[in-house]
Amino acid sequence: MVGSGSRAGGNFLTGTTEDNPPLAAALLVGSLFLLGLQDVLIKFTSSDLSLWHFQFFRAFFNMSLLLIFLRGLPPTPKRFWAVALRSFLLCGAMVCFFSGIPFLSLADIAAGLYVFPLFIAVLSGLVLGEKVGPRRVIAILIGFSGTLLILKPGTDSFTPFSLMPVFAAMFYACTILTTRKLCRDESPVTLAFGVAIAFLILGFLGLLSFSNQPFAEMAQAWPYLFTGWHSIDLWVYGIIAICSALNVSANVSLAKAYQTAEASWLAPFDYSYLVFATFWGIVIWGDVPDGLMVIGMILIAGSGGFVAWRERQEAKVPITR
Repeated sequence: MVGSGSRAGGNFLTGTTEDNPPLAAALLVGSLFLLGLQDVLIKFTSSDLSLWHFQFFRAFFNMSLLLIFLRGLPPTPKRFWAVALRSFLLCGAMVCFFSGIPFLSLADIAAGLYVFPLFIAVLSGLVLGEKVGPRRVIAILIGFSGTLLILKPGTDSFTPFSLMPVFAAMFYACTILTTRKLCRDESPVTLAFGVAIAFLILGFLGLLSFSNQPFAEMAQAWPYLFTGWHSIDLWVYGIIAICSALNVSANVSLAKAYQTAEASWLAPFDYSYLVFATFWGIVIWGDVPDGLMVIGMILIAGSGGFVAWRERQEAKVPITR
């Protein structure tokens, strides 16, 4: 059981300042499995509702579930600005990610998203001032090559939507760094509640902006992205509620995972989502990855794993002045 017996100490729902890598890995893989199921349901319903409709009601259900579970409001954030920053960064990641769902296979989306360890390495050097050695630079270039193999720029399969998972990866990398550096001692439910509020605001603004169809031609071409409020069947609300339950469980576990282990140590386990996404894509939609995509995924996973390994090795070397 997770609780008083774990090194993380205290309650699963509270923040921690101690590491517990095995627990973090289990939480991460479990949360990614749940998110994989959620993404299958979102893709399945993408022809019946808009992105903003989905985000607004999923956030509403998320907040309701958290309030019921907590029997009140979550703990007050220790750093309100940091929680708000993390919440909107994750919103940016998920909006970019979900924007591609109707137009790309789950494997395509997952592969694009999983260049995020490379963004972590780049941002660690540019923003945090950490040293990025030549080996990591080579790994980043290899991962970028894998991304090009998957995106296939210059071919008929490449569209602007192909870039959305890559933008999602950039925002997701920022979210991970923010969680680790600024939100480590926050309660996971506080972080999940913050994300729900951010999505509620974003979904409401999207519904408000597109309900009068100011972009009628784009709404006709891409209704998932440019449609505001509209009537949907009751069963779709049921799917959104299921997605909400999966999302809350996954987000709490995800936040706890990155609080209790270094992001670099967890990076290899994060690639389990590639397996889940590819599996569901094959089973449900028959989206079998072609040879170039498989090679690209291997390059991305290999380069990301190498970056994580190098960070672990360097962390073991004492820093001298």
